[in-house]
Amino acid sequence: MSTPAFLPGLELARRFYHEAVRPLLEEAAPATPHSAALLGPGSEVLGFDTPRSRDHDWGPRLQIFLTPRDTDRHGPRLHHHLAQNLPADFLGHPVRFAPTGQDPHTDTRHHVEITDPTTWFTAHLGLDPTTGVTPADWLATPTQLLAQATAGAVFHDGLHRLAPARLRLRWYPRDLWLHVLACQWRRLAQEEAFVGRCAEVGDDLGATVVTARLVRDLMRLHLLMHRRYPPYSKWLGTAFTRTPAAAGLTPHLKAALTATDHPTREHHLCLAYERTAREHNRLGLTDPVDPSTRPFHDRPFRVLGADRLAAALRSRITDPALRELPEAGAVDQYVDSTDVLTRPHLARATALAPPPRP
Repeated sequence: MSTPAFLPGLELARRFYHEAVRPLLEEAAPATPHSAALLGPGSEVLGFDTPRSRDHDWGPRLQIFLTPRDTDRHGPRLHHHLAQNLPADFLGHPVRFAPTGQDPHTDTRHHVEITDPTTWFTAHLGLDPTTGVTPADWLATPTQLLAQATAGAVFHDGLHRLAPARLRLRWYPRDLWLHVLACQWRRLAQEEAFVGRCAEVGDDLGATVVTARLVRDLMRLHLLMHRRYPPYSKWLGTAFTRTPAAAGLTPHLKAALTATDHPTREHHLCLAYERTAREHNRLGLTDPVDPSTRPFHDRPFRVLGADRLAAALRSRITDPALRELPEAGAVDQYVDSTDVLTRPHLARATALAPPPRP
C-alpha cells in the first residue's frame, strides 16, 4: 500500500474527530456533552511534525473529555463502541497502532482517550487549572508541559471547560513573567565571562561549550520575552526561528558557535547580547537599560553585564512574596533532566521540596 500524502497531525486529528469519532459518540451517547481536542505530547501538538514523525506514536488520535460522572458511567462503554466501530484506516493512516515499545502485533488499540478535564490536566501538568493556578504551580511546571497543554487544538468544547482552562494557562501572570525573565538574564550573567576566561588559558573546547550554553539560554530568553513557552531541546531551535528576533540574531549565534578563535567568538556573542538587550528595551517592561557591552571588571573580557537587566526586572515586581523568591526561577531554569521535566510529579517534588536545614 502506498504511503498517503503527509497531512499535519492536528488537521488529521480534526478530521478524524468530525468524520469518524463524533458520529459514533452521538450514536452511542447522544445526550452526553463532551469536549474534543488534541493536547499533550507529540510534535504535531506543537505544529512541528513532518513526514518523519509518522514513524512512531503518530496517527489518528485525540482526547474526548466528559464530566467525571459521565466518564465513570459511560467511558468504558464508549471506548468499547469506538473499538468495535472505528474504521481500520482513516485517510490512509491506521487507526490502531502500537505505541513505541509495544508489540505491534498484539497491541492494536485505538488512540481516542476518554477522560475528564481534571484527570487529564492533573496527570499531564500536576495541577488542575480549572480550579486555579498558584505561583508555586507555575514555577513547578516545566515550560514544555505548559506548551503541550496550551498548543494543539480544541475541536469541540461542549463542556465549556477546556477553553477557560487553556486561557488561564496561556501565559504567566505579569509578576511571575518578570521573575522568570529576571532569572533567565541571571543565568547569562553567571557564565558570560567564562568564555574569555576559558580562552585565556587555552581551553578552546571549554570556551565552545560555555558558548553553546549561552546561546541556548539566549534562545530560551527570546521565547520567554515573546510569551512563548520554550520546548525541550529537539524543538528549541525550531521554536526560536519563529520569534521576531530570530532572523537578525541567528547569524551571530551560529558564528559564535562555529568560531575557531576567541575574538570572533566574543564579537558575535556581544552582538547577540546587545540585540537581546535592545529587544528587552522594546518590551517596555522596565526603564531602558544601556544595551552596550563592557569589560568584565578589570579583566579583558567583554560582557553585557546581564545582571543589570535582571535587577531592572526584579525592581518592577509588585508582589512582595515574589520579590523574596530565590533567583532560580521556574523548575526548568535549574533542572536539566528529561526524566524530571517530563514527569510532573518529579518536577513538582523537586520545585516544591523544602529547603535543606542549615
